[in-house]
Amino acid sequence: MEPVPSAYFTARLTDAFDYARALHANQVRKGTTVPYIAHLLGVAALVIDHGGDEDQAMAALLHDAIEDQGRGGRTRAEIEAKFGARVARIVEGCTDADTIPKPPWRERKEAYLAHLGHAPIEVRRVAAADKLHNARAIFVDYRHMGERLWARFNAGRDEQLWYYRNLVTALRSADATGESASLVDQLDDVVTALEEEARD
Repeated sequence: MEPVPSAYFTARLTDAFDYARALHANQVRKGTTVPYIAHLLGVAALVIDHGGDEDQAMAALLHDAIEDQGRGGRTRAEIEAKFGARVARIVEGCTDADTIPKPPWRERKEAYLAHLGHAPIEVRRVAAADKLHNARAIFVDYRHMGERLWARFNAGRDEQLWYYRNLVTALRSADATGESASLVDQLDDVVTALEEEARD
């Protein structure tokens, strides 16, 4: 069987991991002690599993770099210089805010949803993987913590459920049966399960 091109990865991917690891070294997942790099690795694995090439896998590792560790624009410039314009564009496309302070939560999320509806497939693949990994973590934690979970976020239960349902809608409208459809289907399944659990 002929290997697919995306099966080949180079030291660029290792370099992206090292950069992400250093950048997020002191960061943990919200409300937990889990090192943030676990999320970045999970998103990269999903991207690769769903046909992403090396640039997309690198962007998955770096997808929160500009938003969480922007350093006044230095991070974006470094990503482009180190990993190329395409990787930087994907990361930028997955960024919902790069200013401090960030815009109000609802305004920011509405703008991001509108952007996803017409974003390139490579951005949507990384974004869908990111949101799927987040939604799975939320679902598991909700089963253990119940309503206490929502306190760890900048918006409450109803807002979070609204956002995740509209992520499914935006991603589905952009690519109903295409390259990212499987990721969106999985996201839809998790969001539906979370909605049902939260209603109960």
